[in-house]
Amino acid sequence: MTSENMERAKPEDWYSLKTVGDDVTYIGEPFIEEFYRCNIWHVRGRDGDMLVDSGMGVVSLTEWVPLVTERSVQAVASHTHFDHIGCHHEFENRVCHRCEADLLAAPTRKNTLADPYVTDEIFTKLPPLPYSSTTYAVKAAPATRIVEDGDVIDLGDRHFEVIHTPGHSPGGIALWEKATGILFSGDIVYDGPLIEDTYHANATDYVRSMERLYDLPVRVVHGGHFASYGGERHREIIKSWLRKRT
Repeated sequence: MTSENMERAKPEDWYSLKTVGDDVTYIGEPFIEEFYRCNIWHVRGRDGDMLVDSGMGVVSLTEWVPLVTERSVQAVASHTHFDHIGCHHEFENRVCHRCEADLLAAPTRKNTLADPYVTDEIFTKLPPLPYSSTTYAVKAAPATRIVEDGDVIDLGDRHFEVIHTPGHSPGGIALWEKATGILFSGDIVYDGPLIEDTYHANATDYVRSMERLYDLPVRVVHGGHFASYGGERHREIIKSWLRKRT
C-alpha cells in the first residue's frame, strides 16, 4: 500500500492506555512503528501528577486522554526530540533541562529530528487529517521550569530526582524515585536499539551517563521506548553496552 492510500486512524483510537502499577499509566501511540513510538508516562501523586514526555503531538492528548487533565500536571521532557514533546504546548507546567530549554522554546524540524525521521513510513495508520508528514512540526512550548541535575519533581507524597543524562542529547534527563526504585530513563537507556548518532549526541557523555545509571538500585525502568524491565535486565543492558565501548 502506498502512503497516498494509507488508512487514517480516528482521533479517538490514536492513544492506548495501560496501568503498570505504582500509580503509573503507560500512554502509547499504537499506529506508530515501535522503533519510533515514544512511551508517554503518567504518574499520579498526592498533590498533583507528572507526565513524562508527550508523544508526537499529531492528536491532542488533553482532548482525547482525559487522565492527563483530571488534576494539575507537570509535563516533563526527558529530552526535546519530536517524538517526546509534541503535546507539551498543551500543558501549563512544562519542565526540561537547561541544556535543551532553547529547543523546547523554538523547535524546528531539524533540531527536533523530525527531519529526517518523520515520514509516512513510520506509521501503520496515518494520523487524522489534516496531518501531513512533509509539514509536520512540533509547536513551541517554552519551559516554565528549567531543571538541573539533582533537582526534584515534587508530587507531594512522591519525589523524583532529576539525573542529567547527556549522551543521546545534551539535555537528556532521567527521573529517579528512590523510595520505590522506579526510574524513568528517557532515551539514554531502554530495552531496544539505542540511538547514539544524533546531531547533538556525545559519545563520552553517553558512557558517563550509562556508568552512573548502572549503579542505581532500580526495581523497574520505564524507558522512552520499548517495554519496561527490571533491575537485573537494566544492569545487563548497560554492562553489555559499556563492554563494547570502553
